[in-house]
Formats: sequence, structure tokens, C-alpha cells
Amino acid sequence: MTARPSPSAPPGGEILLEARAITKVFPGVKALSDVDFTLRAGQIHALCGENGAGKSTLMKIIAGLYQPDGGELRLHGQPVTISGPVQAHELGISVIHQEFFLMNHLTVAQNIFIGREPKLPGGILNDDRRLNAMAQELLDRLGVPIDPRTQVRDLSVAAQQMVEIAKALSFDSRILIMDEPTAALTASEVETLFRIIRGFRTDQTAVVYISHRMEEIKALCDQITVLRDGQFVASRRAADLAISDVIQLMVGRQVTSGVRPQPRRATETVLKVEGLCTRSLLKNVTFELQKGEILGFAGLMGAGRTETARALVGADPKTAGHVTVFGRPVTIAHPADAVRLGIGYLSEDRKRYGLILTQSVAANVALPSLGKFSKGGWLRESQMLAAAERHVKALSIKTPSVQQVLRNLSGGNMQKVVLAKWLERDCDILIFDEPTRGIDVGAKQEIYDLLRRLADQGKSIIMISSELEEVLRLSDRIYVMCDGRITGELANADASQELIMTLATQFEAKESEVSR
Repeated sequence: MTARPSPSAPPGGEILLEARAITKVFPGVKALSDVDFTLRAGQIHALCGENGAGKSTLMKIIAGLYQPDGGELRLHGQPVTISGPVQAHELGISVIHQEFFLMNHLTVAQNIFIGREPKLPGGILNDDRRLNAMAQELLDRLGVPIDPRTQVRDLSVAAQQMVEIAKALSFDSRILIMDEPTAALTASEVETLFRIIRGFRTDQTAVVYISHRMEEIKALCDQITVLRDGQFVASRRAADLAISDVIQLMVGRQVTSGVRPQPRRATETVLKVEGLCTRSLLKNVTFELQKGEILGFAGLMGAGRTETARALVGADPKTAGHVTVFGRPVTIAHPADAVRLGIGYLSEDRKRYGLILTQSVAANVALPSLGKFSKGGWLRESQMLAAAERHVKALSIKTPSVQQVLRNLSGGNMQKVVLAKWLERDCDILIFDEPTRGIDVGAKQEIYDLLRRLADQGKSIIMISSELEEVLRLSDRIYVMCDGRITGELANADASQELIMTLATQFEAKESEVSR
């Protein structure tokens, strides 16, 4: 039997939590095999690995959402069985999951304090005024301008993520587990989050931090533990590892960094948007997309990037604006109209808008293209399965089979299935909203290569991303938005993170000057 690598002594104080030889098996998948993990007080401890490595599964076991099939959990040196999230909270463990656990029909404040609402005299009715004030205090600590009375269904993904963080911080916990907490956040929002995390860490508390963003891990974390294919690989001090070392431990191979695209000539205009407006946010949004171009959209949370995409494809109503596709004026009142015109939209919220989690991988890949897989009202299942197999191979989707139910896949592999379904549809115009959200560093390179390959084949791509490095790395041109307006258009060669951030805060800066 191969000896397991032994972790070097990590920094920190007493051992708060130990996972010993944890094993977990799902139908057709061994998610964890004999995995160890040790968390000490005073640590910010990164848990790294590619999608499907077992990170989220291990954390869900610690949170009581899953029960291990083998191994032992120890809390403060004592064996413990965590039967569910309620017991985890009672034991001082709070978790922010990659996939949100929010109730869309409730307000922000109700979600944060669900089951713990303050009561009016008599102890029956909730004290809504006090509830909203408590939530507002937490949101103010996060520096997030969200009204606690807003229903969660009306928030963007980034705002929902901040609600999850506020909910976790509302418990008096000693262990805080964060699974991809910055995946939908901008640089300024990440800085706010880091301040909160560092403030949470004491000689009595610790943080487990799961992220695919290596720069964040190096900037924030004390200790790094790496999993690969459900197995423990290494645990070392963050100061002893370069980013390239962590990546090599994660993927078992070298991953090279990319360079910016070369300047390209404008060719045919495939999409022209003029004066796009919505009732709540967008103001006179105008832009053009060229054939074979990757057009980046940058901006802070709430700037209007996602709202522009949704209004364009008919997912949200517009109050004004004209759209031209290949020189022909068109009306897009519903997402089905966009699909018929050859426009595919990959939403930032894959679970709500991009996938049917109870269906198979193959069914999801075929969803926008069912016409090509049916004849006389009968589904040609063999053709559908063969198409899904091609995309699973091309995108390196980790699944035991294309007939696997989608909810059993990791978040990153779900994202790849969304990509696959629009590739199968063969759209001329593709809108990718946060295309690498929740995707590991090895898979990110595959997605980058794929987007560039699609553009080289003549596909036209709009890419919305909160990662400025990603925008600069992939985009031929960049539009920057602030407060529902386009505040700048940049050629890649002229763009920098500093210039983009200046344009992304341009309207706010004008407001602050007026108020002085």
C-alpha cells in the first residue's frame, strides 16, 4: 500500500477540527478516499483542488449535509457525528456554500435570521423592525448597499453571495467555512471580504477558505491543503509554496499563463445595440459586436452588465432600444427569440437559468437543440448520447457517464455542461456571463482556449467577467459600465486594471464631487 504524504506542521494554535481518513461514495463516484484535514485556531486554511477533487464534499460532511461512509471527525479533540446544519451551527461551524442556500421568496433579513427572528412582546409575532435593523448592521459591516427588506429573488448573484456571507457571520461561530466566496465579487468587494475574514480570525477561531483564485489564496491564507481526485495530496505552509507549486499539486501538470490577444481588425458587425434602456437600471446602452471578436464587459456589482445581457436576449423587459443582427433589425421579446436568431446566453446563475439538475448530462446538453435529435415526435436517444459524449470529452467534464443526473456533478462541471449545450446549438453569437465562475485553475485554461478557438472559427462572443485579469487576457475590446451606463470603450492594447476601475467608478466619482 502506498504511504500517505504527511503534512508539515501548520501554523496556528490548538487543533479545532480534524477529519481523519474520510471516505464518501456517491452512485458511480468515489468522491473522497481516506482524506485527512486538520484545522488549527488562528488559521486561514486554504483547501485547493480541481473541480471534482472533493473539496465541497468534505466541507459538506463537516457541515452535516452529508454523512461519511468511512473515517472520523474530531472537534476540539473529541469524536463527533454532525447530523445536520443545525447541529453544525450549535457546534460553532458556519458554512458559506458555493451553491446558495437562500429562499428566494423571503427578504434579505428573513434569510439571514431564518429561525432566529426577534419577537414582539408576547413571543408570537416577529419584530420586523428589529430584524431589519439587525440585518442592516451586518450588511453595513460588509460594506454592501443592500436593503434588508429586498426579496432575495430580486438580487444579482453577487448580492446573493454577500447575503450568504452575512448569514454565516450572524452565528457566533468558531469555524467559518467559505466555498468560493469571491466567485461573483469584484476586486473592491473582495477587499471588503478579506478585511472581514482577517477580522474573524483570532486565537479561538479559524477559517477554511476554498477558492480557485491562486492570488487570493497566497494573499490571504496561512496553510494550504491540496486534494486531487478525492485523495489527500499535500498540506503545507502557504509561505513555502509558489502559485505554480500549488497548481502543479492540484492538476499534476504545469499550467502556463496566457498573454493578451493581438490587435485585430474590425470585420463584419454581427450585433448592434442602440439606446437599450430598462425601467430599473439601464440607460442608453449602445455597443457593437464584430465577427470573430471577444468583447469584454467590465464593471462593479450592480453596474448593469448582467442586466444588459438579460435585456438583450429578452429575459428582462426593455423600455427602449433597437437591436440589429447581421444588419437586420430584430425584435427579441423572449429568450426563445434570441435562440432562433442564433444568440446563446450562458447565465451567471447556472442552477436557476442554465440547467435542469434532475435531468441527465445528455438531456441538458441537448436541451436547446431538441429539434435535431427528434424525428416524427420521437427522440433519437443514441444521437443525443453521442453528441453529449463528444462535449464531455472536449471539455473534460468529469462524470461517470453522460446519463449521470446533473445534480451529482461538481459546480465547475455543471458550468461546463452549460457551455456544452450552447456549443451543440452552434450559435453565431454567444454571451458568456461569468464563464469561469467556480471553475478551477486547470479547467479555466481549457475554457480560455475554447473561447479563443470559437472566436477564431468566426463565432462572436460577449464575455462578462468580474475578474479584470480575465477580461484583459481574453477581450479584443472592452466596454466598462457604471450605474447602468457604458462609461468607456477600450482596445485591449490601451486597457489596464487601473483604467478599467477608473471608468467603473466614474459615475460614483461625479456624484461624490457634486456632494462636496
